[in-house]
Amino acid sequence: MVRVRFAPSPTGQLHIGGARTALFNYLYAKKHNGKFILRIEDTDLERSREEWAKGIMRSLRWLGIEWDEGPDVGGEFGPYFQSQRKEIYLEYIKKLLEEGKAYYCFCTQEEIEREREIARQQKIPYKYSKKCRNISLEEAKKRIENGEKAVVRIKAPVEGTTVVHDIIRGDVEFSNDQLDDFIILKSDGNPTYNFVCVIDDYLMKISHVIRAEEHLSNTPKQLIIYEALNIQPPQFAHVPMILAPDRSKLSKRHGATSVEEFFENGYLKEAIVNYLLLLGWSPGEDRTIISLDEAIQKFELEKVSKNAAIYDINKLTWINGYYLKEIDIDDLYERMKYFYSKNGIDISSFDKEYVKSVLKLVREKVKTLVEVVSASTYFFDSNYEYEQKGVEKYFTADNLKCLQLLLNDLKNVQPFSSEEIEKLVRSKAEEFNTKAANLIHTIRMCISGRTVTPGLFEMMEVLGKDEVINRIEKTLKIFA
Repeated sequence: MVRVRFAPSPTGQLHIGGARTALFNYLYAKKHNGKFILRIEDTDLERSREEWAKGIMRSLRWLGIEWDEGPDVGGEFGPYFQSQRKEIYLEYIKKLLEEGKAYYCFCTQEEIEREREIARQQKIPYKYSKKCRNISLEEAKKRIENGEKAVVRIKAPVEGTTVVHDIIRGDVEFSNDQLDDFIILKSDGNPTYNFVCVIDDYLMKISHVIRAEEHLSNTPKQLIIYEALNIQPPQFAHVPMILAPDRSKLSKRHGATSVEEFFENGYLKEAIVNYLLLLGWSPGEDRTIISLDEAIQKFELEKVSKNAAIYDINKLTWINGYYLKEIDIDDLYERMKYFYSKNGIDISSFDKEYVKSVLKLVREKVKTLVEVVSASTYFFDSNYEYEQKGVEKYFTADNLKCLQLLLNDLKNVQPFSSEEIEKLVRSKAEEFNTKAANLIHTIRMCISGRTVTPGLFEMMEVLGKDEVINRIEKTLKIFA
């Protein structure tokens, strides 16, 4: 049975790289009717925080990536926080020590630094000297009883190669003479990442480890641990890195990089998932838009690219604009409550159909939920400021005079529809011997305070006759 896992460290918000890894695992599990497991790798006690773990879970759920087993849903292979599994790891370390496949190392930090300095001077990569490799377990235990501090190191092979069979990259060979007797238990009694990762993947029966390319260098170390424990490793697949447009490492200077930031910036979960799908994988047929359900049917690890994926915020924003236009209007209404409230607007205090009409009108010209708000505040508040450039350009004596003459006819328009309003405005412009654009821009400024809005006549219909008349009269009192 296919069993995959996403195992984030709770040391910050969920990065889009992590979200993409979680998504690929989720797709693979669903494609093969398998299980998707969430495991929190919180062995970095200094940097791990419970609130970060909760934030990661919140972000995954918001994206629609639900796990079958994990910290809050349970499962038969828990606990799913590594910090709660320490006794399990220590049993396996004890086994390796007793079988002579690992050993206690008493070298101090100063001794290690001296070795490093010699390697630097010789301009060769540092490898531990294996000074403590042949200390017997009995002697090591006596030294520990006498108060000496020690780490535990694995006895790594010194000859041959370790081969990673990677579904995406093919076979990747690592020469064993480049590998170290690396530490599996620190002197503070805490096991290291590479060790706990192997034990958890084995005990949780993980069949496929799908993770980021930067973990490829950890894989030979993990294979050595599998070999030492005489247990079968899972299949590996290392997905490509996500790089900035200049091919540098993606960072804050390139804009939002965490899922929570994208949410706060008004991106839709459907758009983010769609975009993440395209970072290293393609549905084929040169398509950009693909739903999660369709991706589950089409996803194959063999079709994931080996090459780095390039992060393109413009493409994500375009995709977001597409989904913003397509989303069900009632769904959009619910999602917009939060973004309006951040700007002091409670849309639930307005008629729901009115708000939905506003959203239908505004979403055609914007790309994010934040932009929806900034493009529509005047629909909910008539105490707006007038753009100075618009005042100077459109509130001329002639334009305001024409608008005054138009006002009575506007009061009599029946029905107050965009079509009827447009007919009136254009016919009156002709009668006043002025350009229709002069009247259109002047009315727009009167009822919104802005020079750029959605279509004027549609906007007037949404606002309704009474509100439009009130706003024009108020403006005329100020400027006429």
